[in-house]
Amino acid sequence: MSKFTVYTQDTAPEASKPVLHEVKKAFGFIPNLQANMAHSPELLAGYTALWDLFAKSSLTPHEQQVVYLTANFEHSCHYCMAGHTTLAKMIKMDAAVIAALRAGTALPDARLEALHRFTTLVVRDRGFVAEADVEAFIAAGYTRRNVLEVVLGVATKVMSNYTNHLVGTELDSFMAGNEWTKPALG
Repeated sequence: MSKFTVYTQDTAPEASKPVLHEVKKAFGFIPNLQANMAHSPELLAGYTALWDLFAKSSLTPHEQQVVYLTANFEHSCHYCMAGHTTLAKMIKMDAAVIAALRAGTALPDARLEALHRFTTLVVRDRGFVAEADVEAFIAAGYTRRNVLEVVLGVATKVMSNYTNHLVGTELDSFMAGNEWTKPALG
C-alpha cells in the first residue's frame, strides 16, 4: 500500500486548512480520516459537506447511525465501524442494536431493522432496489424523502470507506475498545 501523509492543520495543503480548522472545532481534534483526506482538498470539502447535510436530514441521529454502520459493514470498513460504534454509544444507542449492526444480523427493533435492510439493499444493489423493497421500507413508517436520504448517507460513507481502504487509515485513540473485523457470515 502506498504511504499517505497524515496531515495536521499546520502541514496540510493550503486549500485543506480551512476545512481541517472546522473539523477540529467540531470534534476537538482532527480524525485520521480527515487528516488523510487533506491530500485532496476537494475530497475533504465534499465529505465534510455531505456529513453536515446528512446530519440535517429528517432521519434521527440513531437512524443516521444505522445507515452509516450498515454501509460501513457492507464496505468492510474497519475504521468507520470503530468510529461509528463509538459515536453510536455516545448517543446512547441500544447496545443490542449496535451489536447486531457490527455482526451483520437483524436488529431487535422492527423499524430500525427496516432501515437496516433497505440500506443494505441500496449498497449491495447499487441503488437498483426493487419497487417492492422500496414500498416495504415506506410501509415500515419511512417516507420517500427518507429513501433519498439513505442515498445521501451511503454516498457519504462511500467517500470515507473507500478512502480508508486506499490509504490504510489508522484508528484514532477515541475508538479504543471498538475495533472491528468483519465477521464471516455463512
